[in-house]
Amino acid sequence: MGNVSRVIIRPPGVSGKAKRGQICFDAAFETGNLGKANLIGDFEYDLFLRPDTCNPRYRFWFNFTVDNVKQDQKVIFNLVNISKSRNLFNSGLTPLVKSSSRPKWQRLPKKHVFYYRSPHHQNHYVLSFVFCFDKEDDVYQFALAPPYSYSRLQSYLNVIENRQNQAEKKFTKSVLTKSLQNRNVDLITIDHVTGKLKTNRIDRSFIRVIVILCRSHANASPASFMCQGFLEFLLSSHNIAKILRENFVFKIVPMVNPDGVFLGNNRCNLIGQDMNRVWQVATEFSHPEIYAIKNMLREIDNSDSYQIDFVVDLHAHTSLHGCFIYGNTYEDVYRYERHLVFPRLFAGNAPDYAANNMIFNADEKKSGCARRFCCERLSDTVNAYTLEISMGGHYLKDGKTVAAYTEEGYYRCGRNLARTFLQYYRFINVLPVPLPTEVRQKKRRPRTHQSRSRSKTRYEVKPRPKTTRCYAPISYTNLSICYDSGGSSDEGGFSPTRAVAPGSSHFSGYRHYRRVASSTTIPSTSSQQHQQTHDQFALLRIKSGRFDLAHDPLLHDYCGKTKSQSPEKQTRFEVPVNVPPKPYLSIIDLNQLTRGSLKMKSASFED
Repeated sequence: MGNVSRVIIRPPGVSGKAKRGQICFDAAFETGNLGKANLIGDFEYDLFLRPDTCNPRYRFWFNFTVDNVKQDQKVIFNLVNISKSRNLFNSGLTPLVKSSSRPKWQRLPKKHVFYYRSPHHQNHYVLSFVFCFDKEDDVYQFALAPPYSYSRLQSYLNVIENRQNQAEKKFTKSVLTKSLQNRNVDLITIDHVTGKLKTNRIDRSFIRVIVILCRSHANASPASFMCQGFLEFLLSSHNIAKILRENFVFKIVPMVNPDGVFLGNNRCNLIGQDMNRVWQVATEFSHPEIYAIKNMLREIDNSDSYQIDFVVDLHAHTSLHGCFIYGNTYEDVYRYERHLVFPRLFAGNAPDYAANNMIFNADEKKSGCARRFCCERLSDTVNAYTLEISMGGHYLKDGKTVAAYTEEGYYRCGRNLARTFLQYYRFINVLPVPLPTEVRQKKRRPRTHQSRSRSKTRYEVKPRPKTTRCYAPISYTNLSICYDSGGSSDEGGFSPTRAVAPGSSHFSGYRHYRRVASSTTIPSTSSQQHQQTHDQFALLRIKSGRFDLAHDPLLHDYCGKTKSQSPEKQTRFEVPVNVPPKPYLSIIDLNQLTRGSLKMKSASFED
């Protein structure tokens, strides 16, 4: 269909057998796209993309191989006829590459990729990237996104069909119709409800149906990975999958446009028609795939036993990051509010969801797409959405870093879609919400993932023996509290001022009081007696058990006895007192301190 087929690019004036280093381009395979290659320098090539069949408007998808290279050969590839200027290459998207010895797709480094307007190519946008071939015998393949071909889909469907138990089939595969080039349009039906329930639309006991469409555009290979992840999850033994299979019917069309996918087109089918813009005018002869899907939807919608709840069309976006949903707007406010529920729930299940890209509209330009047709031509109970996922990546939590999508990331998005269906039906009370005791507990990490430094021997933890608690040597020589500070409590205001004994620190009180106790008794003045009173009731002084009863009149009240002793005769007692006496503190209620009350208090203090 116009792709290059084993074309060897030789320098001007060179003929004969190709030498090593004269690159051979090939795109004559399924999903391949490369129309022409020109050598414009010693190591620079201009590459021209092949437009869609019968439609020269769309040129964005590329997928080609390169071989017959020389080791450590460096080249520059220029894609010169990209039709879509607004795309993810402006936001850091880079082409994918893999080789025969390294079959895993990898993104090229950003520093080797350039997207710019070229004056040498009529001021069109050009994608240039630099690459170095490190192995001569390898075949290198470059693509816009991981390809998902028609043959891969058929192989996958055959594998899961042969893998399931014949006695209890989880799904049935049928051919909905044939494409223009006689390729199968497969229909996967998961129906475990029909034989269990007797339904009647009048009694509102009908069976709910969920329809999934995928790959209307040929370049939307990430949507196929998302659909495969969704299908694998539904067919698994997961508890959520079991509940969904037992209560709902799923109709899945994994590839709506098989001809466009096989030919390597960007959007269109064989005759150049955009499959997501012709739903209102689709005919049996020009668009047999859309025509068959419309008949299936009408048949289910007119049935007395079934009700279509969802029609979700899976797509891949080339201009925005993350995954997001396009919806519709309705004049009925209640229907519009009901229509907003599912995107909100999906946003909670998908960490890569981009709510800023979500759109709900009734644009006339999109009247031919699947979601607009289903919301206008089917019943009011139908919720039709377009689920988009980026070809590039999604933003992380910081909102600046972009993490590139991999195949596993697309699979995960499909699994999140299945989980959202269960959450939605529990939200609208179709399915019962499990009790907390029925919720499956979180699995613990297996022992193989534990740290190796942890010993396997378990030791019994013995209780700590009870020991005598000794107090820290803190001096309470002065318990007077000063509230004269004008600062806040954080700056030291309203905090007690504790004086330290002269010639000693806070940690030398014990030695100081030992010296006081061992000193001779000398008649002292009233101030010395007051100081001695505080010294005698210091914490370490009491713990040592050495204090004088003769020179302290307050001691009689403290001990609860009045005993007279002569100054000459001094008797020392060992009294087991554990705590110091509670000092007398004057408390001020700060809540009652107003400007007037402060003046009154200051006046009373002056009096």
